[in-house]
Amino acid sequence: MAETKNFIEQIIDGELEAGKVTAVQTRFPPEPNGYLHIGHAKSMFVNFGTAEKYGGKCNLFFDDTNPSKEKTEFVQAIRADIHWMGYEWAKEVYASDFFETIYEYALRLIREGKAYVCDLSPEQIRDTRGTLTEAGKESPFRNRSVEENLKLFTEMRQGKYADGEKCLRAKIDMASPNINMRDPVIYRILRATHHRTGDAWCIYPMYDYAHPICDYLQGVTHSLCTLEFEDHRPLYDWVGVSLGFAPKPRQIEFARLNLTNLVMSKRYLKKLVEDGAVHGWDDPRMPTLAGLRNRGIPVAAIKDFCERVGIAKSNSECEISYFEACVREYLNAHAPRAMAVLDPLKVTLVNYEGSEEVDFDINQLDPQAGARKIVFGKTLYVEKSDFALDPPPKYYRFKIGGYVRLKNAYIVRCDEAVQDERGEVVELRCTYFPESRSGSDTSGIKAKGVVHWVNAETAADAVVKQYDYLLNDAEYAGQDFSERMNYDSEHVFSAKAEPYLNEVADGSAFQLMRTGYYKKCTEQGKLCLSEIVSLKDNFNK
Repeated sequence: MAETKNFIEQIIDGELEAGKVTAVQTRFPPEPNGYLHIGHAKSMFVNFGTAEKYGGKCNLFFDDTNPSKEKTEFVQAIRADIHWMGYEWAKEVYASDFFETIYEYALRLIREGKAYVCDLSPEQIRDTRGTLTEAGKESPFRNRSVEENLKLFTEMRQGKYADGEKCLRAKIDMASPNINMRDPVIYRILRATHHRTGDAWCIYPMYDYAHPICDYLQGVTHSLCTLEFEDHRPLYDWVGVSLGFAPKPRQIEFARLNLTNLVMSKRYLKKLVEDGAVHGWDDPRMPTLAGLRNRGIPVAAIKDFCERVGIAKSNSECEISYFEACVREYLNAHAPRAMAVLDPLKVTLVNYEGSEEVDFDINQLDPQAGARKIVFGKTLYVEKSDFALDPPPKYYRFKIGGYVRLKNAYIVRCDEAVQDERGEVVELRCTYFPESRSGSDTSGIKAKGVVHWVNAETAADAVVKQYDYLLNDAEYAGQDFSERMNYDSEHVFSAKAEPYLNEVADGSAFQLMRTGYYKKCTEQGKLCLSEIVSLKDNFNK
C-alpha cells in the first residue's frame, strides 16, 4: 500500500523533483513570551517531523523581536519542552542574532524608495488603513526624500524620538485588497530591555518584516506556520523579493490545533498564572507542555494524537475527548496496575485470621509484565460507593447477603452493615470463603461483582488530586474565556493506597483499578496520587 502524504509533503516532493530545492531546512519558531502549549506540540510535529522525513534539518528559532514580553525564563522552558518531546534542533537561532543585518536591510529598502519614516501615531495609521471594501489613505509623510528618511531612521536608532513618535513603514500599496500590504509598519521605537541585547537597541523590527529575513539568513527552505499567517504571506514574499533573496524561502500554512475545553492562548494562559487562578505555568490543568508533563501525560500519546489529527489546510476544533482517548489507550497498554481506595469503608472478615500474600497482575494486557505480591488480611478498605444498603436490581457489589470477589483474592459474603449514630454505614462485617482464592477457586460460589481493596493494616495514607477542565463548554458563539472559566476544577482529598505506591519512583504512571490513571508523586513528604485521565472513555470512535 502506497504511503499517503500530506499536502506539505506533496509540495516538497514536487519541488525536489523539479530541482527547485535540493535539501529541506525548516525551523520551529516560538516567541519566548510564555510557555509552550499543546498547540505548539503540533507545530513541532510538523516542523521537526517534516525535516526528519526528508533527512533535513530543523532549527530552534526564537522570535525575540518584542522585548517587553520576553524573558530568559521562557527561553529555558521552551528548550526543556522540546527536549521532553524528544526533538533535537540543528542550531539555536534568535532574531536578535540578526538585528544589525535586519537594520541594514531596512536602510537598503529606504535607499531603493521602498520604505519611509512615518510620523503618524499607531491610532492614526489604523484609522487611515481603510477597510476590506475601501482603500486606505496615504500617509502625508509617504513621499519624503530618501535622504530625509535615512536621516530620520538613523536618528530613531540613536534614540532621538519618543516611543511611538515615529515608525518605519514599507511603501507598498494603500489600495491593496490585502490590508497587510497597505504600507505596513516594519520598525517601531520601543524602549525595553531585551533579554539578550540589553539596552543596545531602542528600535525593533516587526515580526512580519524580520520573519522572512531570519528564515533566509538561516537557510530555511520551507517556512511552515499556522493558518493565521496565510494573509501575511504576500508581505513575506514581498520582503524576500524586494531584498533579492535567492533562493527565497517558501511559506506554507497548515491548520493549528484547537481543542475544546482548553485555553489555547498564551496571552490568556499568562493571565491565569498572574491572577493566581492556577498554581503556575506547569499546573496539571494547564494545556502547556510543562502542565501536561506535570500531569503525567506520556509524550508518545501526544505524538500519536498529532499523527491521528493529521496536517490539514483548514482550521477545525478537535474534541478534548479524542486527545484523552489517545492518552488512555497508551496508558492502558503500558501502565502497571495498582489499587487505592478514594472513599474508604472498613471491611472486617469475621472468620479470617492472620495475613497472606496474593498475586496481583501488573498489567493483564502485557503477558510479559507478570505479577507482584500484595498483602491480604482480616481488615480491608473498599470504596463506600461499592456498598448499597438498599440496592437496585442487578446490583453486584456489596449488599447484605450478597457475594463479591475481592480483586485477586477471595469471595466474601456481606453479612452485616454497622452504622453510627447518624445512620451512616461505617463498617461491613463479612464472611470469606477459603476455597475461593483467585486462581484456585473450588468453592462453587458464583460472584458476579469484583471490587478492589487495600489492606487496612498496611495501607498508606495518600493525597488524591482530581481535575476538571479549566473551561466549561461554550454556551453561545463568541463567549470568551473569562465567561467560561471553571473555578472549581481541582479537587483534593485523602485516600488509602497500597504501600507499594510509596516505594515506586515519583512520576510513575499507574492505572488505579476501577478508578483512573494517576501519577505518583511526593508532596511535602506525603504520597500524592495525581489524576492523569479518567478510566471512562467519552470519545465516540
